[in-house]
Amino acid sequence: MNTNKIDWESLHNKFLLTVDVLIFTIDHEDLKVLLVKRAHEPFKGFWAIPGGFLKLKESLDIAALRVAKEKTGIKEVYLEQLYTFGALDRNTSVRAITVAYFSLIPYLKLKKPVSDKISDLQWFYVHKLPKLGFDHEIILKTAILRLKSKVGYSNIAFNLLSDKFRLSELQRIYEVILEKNLDKRNFRKQILATGLLSSTGKKELREAHRPAMLYRFKSKNVVYFD
Repeated sequence: MNTNKIDWESLHNKFLLTVDVLIFTIDHEDLKVLLVKRAHEPFKGFWAIPGGFLKLKESLDIAALRVAKEKTGIKEVYLEQLYTFGALDRNTSVRAITVAYFSLIPYLKLKKPVSDKISDLQWFYVHKLPKLGFDHEIILKTAILRLKSKVGYSNIAFNLLSDKFRLSELQRIYEVILEKNLDKRNFRKQILATGLLSSTGKKELREAHRPAMLYRFKSKNVVYFD
């Protein structure tokens, strides 16, 4: 008898390992997060961060991508591992550990949920949330703090924009996330100095405003700057 053999079934019955994915967007100049309404206990009828169980033969990153795709239909999204949450009382029925990720996507209209585990999914303004199940309020606050910090030294904001954009649109993304107004001249000087943007050579006319130059990010990869 092999006494070193792990009884995986018994181990699985003792705790659960899940991934939760916070999906952020900006709609009508508001930072919003995607939430699902639970159809079953625990926390039936509560809103929660989209998540799912980690499958035996998938990595954490693949599991997070799967959850994001199931909820939004988007196959390629920016994902970053946030933190592991494992408080003893975070689930009322069983010991549960979750690895949280956050994602940024351009705003889109959501389709009706197809899973029998959720009854609805909606975008919510991050400062006007319904009552959340589990410890998801703590997870959400942690993600918002990370997002605010990250936009200050990286180009992750491009995930919230279309391929071509005006500098004023990019500035507004930063202002919404940071929750403060930025000086137009200083912002343009600093963002162009990073060398991450390139001009498309085309201008866009909107309403009575003067035509504005359209820009794009040189790379879709995450880049860090001082």
